[in-house]
Amino acid sequence: MKLNLKKREIIISSVAIAAGIILGWVFFGGNSAPVENHEGHELKKEIVNGKEVWTCSMHPQIRMDKPGKCPICGMTLIPVEGGGEEELSISEIKMSETAMKIAQVQTVIIEKKAPYKEVYFPGKIKADERNISKLTARFGGRIEKLFVNFTGEKVVKGQKLASIYSPDLVTAQKELFEAMKYKEDNPTFYKASRNKLKLWDLTEKQINEIETSGEPQFYFDVVSPITGTITMRHVALGDYVKEGDQLFEVINLNHLWVMFDAYESDIPWVKLGDKINFTVKSMPSKDFSSIVTFIDPVVDPKRRVAYVRTELDNTKGLLKPGMFTSGILKTMLPGIKNAITVPKSAILWTGKRAVVYVKVPGKEMVFEHREIKLGEDAGDYYIVTQGLKENEEVAANGVFKIDAAAQLLSKQSMMSPAGGGPAGGMAGMPGMDMGGDKKKSTSMNTPEKKTSSSKISDKFKTQFASSFKVYLTMKDAFIATDSKLVAKTAKNLKVALQEINMKLLKGNTHIMWMNQVEALNKNLDKMIGSKDIEEQRAAFANYNLTFYKSIKMFGVENLTTYYQYCPMAIGEKGAYWFSETKEIFNPYFGEAMMKCGETREEFK
Repeated sequence: MKLNLKKREIIISSVAIAAGIILGWVFFGGNSAPVENHEGHELKKEIVNGKEVWTCSMHPQIRMDKPGKCPICGMTLIPVEGGGEEELSISEIKMSETAMKIAQVQTVIIEKKAPYKEVYFPGKIKADERNISKLTARFGGRIEKLFVNFTGEKVVKGQKLASIYSPDLVTAQKELFEAMKYKEDNPTFYKASRNKLKLWDLTEKQINEIETSGEPQFYFDVVSPITGTITMRHVALGDYVKEGDQLFEVINLNHLWVMFDAYESDIPWVKLGDKINFTVKSMPSKDFSSIVTFIDPVVDPKRRVAYVRTELDNTKGLLKPGMFTSGILKTMLPGIKNAITVPKSAILWTGKRAVVYVKVPGKEMVFEHREIKLGEDAGDYYIVTQGLKENEEVAANGVFKIDAAAQLLSKQSMMSPAGGGPAGGMAGMPGMDMGGDKKKSTSMNTPEKKTSSSKISDKFKTQFASSFKVYLTMKDAFIATDSKLVAKTAKNLKVALQEINMKLLKGNTHIMWMNQVEALNKNLDKMIGSKDIEEQRAAFANYNLTFYKSIKMFGVENLTTYYQYCPMAIGEKGAYWFSETKEIFNPYFGEAMMKCGETREEFK
């Protein structure tokens, strides 16, 4: 068994060395022959940022700014032969022809054109608010007759909807009869009596008929003011109503509104008179179109949309209020006939900055890192307001791989806008010692600086150290490849983290710890909730990357721990863990590859 493990370790080491040689040759110019003997001839040394570059003969992907030992195999570094190539600035990166093919780098020429976009709008059909009529009781009484039997019934203008008996209206009629006797002597009293009936929604014709008959009417009809559909009926036969109570709602559905939701980024593309084509789910094969007649001047504070209103005729009654629609607007950006545009695939986002790689004229396969400012979203493109010129050539595919190569060479990159750090291919490894200097460690994603011990109470340090001891039991469960034990120890670790009193931290350290605990708990929950050891190991790998930052910030009081790394773990991406011993016991492979790995950093 031991013999087989040794053979396996030899094979794995050989594969790793071969892979390192191939990758280094591909991405960092494999045109130069490796330097085996420096005696008897003078090398043209490669200079980057004014510093001589050193590499490993077995691992040419390593690039250092001073002599030392290879961080992978420990061999003495040698100077890199420059090969007579032109000196590049910190913003420029040269790709070999092979690397360009492997990365599938494709470029496009920047051009000016009219910004065009297809905007997708979700929407909903609504009734035209101008064609809605709500009938309320103008006087109190009892519903004696009801001529509308159900909601949805169609009515015409002037059609009777109900009859109401009102004692108050009978009294008002009697007052009118008395006023008629003094019509000549007191015309003001007479007019006031008629106006009282008008305010109760009686027409001139009805009032004249009352005067002619000389007898009060006991029942008064409620009629529809428009032709439409009864959409609400609030009363039933025999109901008593008070003045102001709602009786009916009538809507003319022959003319409808379609209200589309326009998100903030889409609002600049919409203008009055635009034609929007849309479909509804009930008739997916039928296309409708309508014209924009109104754009809401206010954005909904909750949904962050502005309503775009279109109108259309619905005389056939195919569309119903409440139906959902899906609309498309094909439009040009108003006020801009020609603009510089860049494909979205060419842009790397950092949250605040947009980065592209521009091919440098006159330099073969050299790309320049450049920040640009973006304008409106134009479908597959963005409008560029600053940073690019017409006819420049940018990488539109394989951009991330160019940026990764720049990071390995400590050039300006997406995550390191200023560049800097030792020119080493392993600079991106958290906790990696880059040249024998134990006091300095450089990485692409620089971990938070260790917080001053004077700002952290001894009580917090003790509690944090206790949680680290629980972490070690979880690490041992991974070594044993026991998923049940992993879940149990992960649960214990979560409790230990919760027992740490974060009130002991003040100011920025308090906020830092809160952020760390949140990230740690997410990965612990994945370990607790899974029965698959490989899924648990993937969460363990992410946990360690976050935990590394915690230890960098707060330290491990009175404990010595080793930050260890296996390049074959987690889909051959490599993964880290912490151990109380310098001897390797791999938690990602257990018995299968127990000794695969190396110590990258020591904490005391």
